[in-house]
Amino acid sequence: MGFTEDVTKLSEQVRKRIDNISGEESTKMALIVPFLSVLGFDVYDPSEVIPEYKADFATKKAGQFEKVDYALAINNTIVMLVEAKAYGQKAEAHDGQMSRYFNGVLTTKVAIVTNGIEYRFFTDLRNKNVMDKEPFFIFNILEYDTKDIDNLKLFYRDTFDAEAITTHAEEIVYVKGMTHLVGNLLRSPSDDFIRFLVAELGKLSPSYEIQGRITSKILDKFKPIVKKSIQGSLLELMTRSLSQEMSQETSSEALPENTPNNDTKEVLSIANNEDEEEQTKNKIIITEEELAAFQKIEGITKNIENYNYQIQYKKTTAYFSIHLGKVTWWILRLYLSSNKKTFITRLDINLAQSLAPDFLVQEVPAATNGETLSKITITTIDDFNILAPLIVKCFEIEAIKHSQN
Repeated sequence: MGFTEDVTKLSEQVRKRIDNISGEESTKMALIVPFLSVLGFDVYDPSEVIPEYKADFATKKAGQFEKVDYALAINNTIVMLVEAKAYGQKAEAHDGQMSRYFNGVLTTKVAIVTNGIEYRFFTDLRNKNVMDKEPFFIFNILEYDTKDIDNLKLFYRDTFDAEAITTHAEEIVYVKGMTHLVGNLLRSPSDDFIRFLVAELGKLSPSYEIQGRITSKILDKFKPIVKKSIQGSLLELMTRSLSQEMSQETSSEALPENTPNNDTKEVLSIANNEDEEEQTKNKIIITEEELAAFQKIEGITKNIENYNYQIQYKKTTAYFSIHLGKVTWWILRLYLSSNKKTFITRLDINLAQSLAPDFLVQEVPAATNGETLSKITITTIDDFNILAPLIVKCFEIEAIKHSQN
């Protein structure tokens, strides 16, 4: 079952359950915990979904230590915090407790406040490591659209990427504001907007230039002209093949760069070391097991012919990524905790299953581009030796994308 189908199924279950929900505890068990499960978290693993989480810096309030209802961890690193409200209450972080935890747990980039129906997602767009007062995304399990599902995929455990979430959060916030601003201008152009257009008009051709100062009389004259022009432009945009334009722009932006030479490889190696130093500063520790896994994969891929790429690595709060010199050119994402070892590939599930017949292979929804990923569960990093053909295929497919024609 895919991610969208899982959300749809949960939505149907919530509709059936809400009439019997009373209080915070039943909201958690009947509504919120199943939602965390849909996001790919193992709700039965207390090292991954930590209930009643109490941080070292917690202070007492009314005789009890402050806690958050759930801390969500990936590879023993807390990445999200969840504050639960009872069904029927407003999903608002009104008492400051969630903010204090968000600001104190530096690995956390997402906070969720929910009443089991509405999920409000917060991050730190205004000030780093300080929780914003307003959510950047609100998801309603009973009322959502395709775009909401695409946004929700960002928080799926196996594709969780804090940097990507921050970038996407900024886009959501500013696109919303810009859309509102542009919409107002198009419906009712302001004098400043009309003045700007009239001034720009003269730059197209001297025949359009308005001599002298742009007075209120000129603005009144051009107001109906601007409205009519806007309507004509919108009609033209709607009838034009926008998809063709977008695909052309994407192709232009994605032109393959020069294949890395030895000098480039040396620079990438230096960058790798700088990344490692920066990660250490931010308390993102690369484990010996992750380095050992990288060495195994490096040994498998180093003799691949026809592609002059050298694999690199980067550690995030959620996973250990292996890529071809650019973090977006990743081939594997490793999740190597003590009690669970998995990795994500960019292979579709059928190809992954054919190359890993003796392993558990699951489909994973990608956060962007509609890409379908696959997750392979392993017992030990020695399994990478058995999975060498799959690793080679991952390398080759990604290398082909970025090699010169």
